[in-house]
Amino acid sequence: MTDHDQHPTPGPDPGPTPGLDSGPGPAPHHGRQRPSSPASGAPAALDVAGLQRRLADFAAARRWEPYHTPKNLAAALSVEAAELLEIFQWSTPEEAARVMDDPASAHRVTDEVADVLAYLLQFCQVLGVDPLAALDAKIDRNELRFPAPKRPGALGEAGPGDTAPDDRHSSE
Repeated sequence: MTDHDQHPTPGPDPGPTPGLDSGPGPAPHHGRQRPSSPASGAPAALDVAGLQRRLADFAAARRWEPYHTPKNLAAALSVEAAELLEIFQWSTPEEAARVMDDPASAHRVTDEVADVLAYLLQFCQVLGVDPLAALDAKIDRNELRFPAPKRPGALGEAGPGDTAPDDRHSSE
């Protein structure tokens, strides 16, 4: 994904979006290092709010905020998810399970995951959705909606007292 794929900009293609499409190989750090933990000196954990801030700053510096509407971000998220799916298109289940064994394929997967996450985080920020709270609440609802089997070893089977929903893959 390049800048011109993401937003219409006048003039020549400015090149890859740093941190979003860095080409083959590891993503460059552009001289920026993750903050260290004071106690251990190890890199500090990344957090959702910090990543959302970085993405917002990145967009603001390029004057992209007018394009970051819920509709546009949802569309971009869908496109990036399709690009992730494209990596696995026509793969056998065995080939798909080994995709990370090949460095070039692993890089493509990692880049597309980053693109999907970037657009999801931007979408959530624009709408004021806390993605971690939303996911936590969804897991709670799914635990009630799809209870675990009461019989040990009953993988996906309904036993007496168990419910077998017809819509196991529904996201409701």
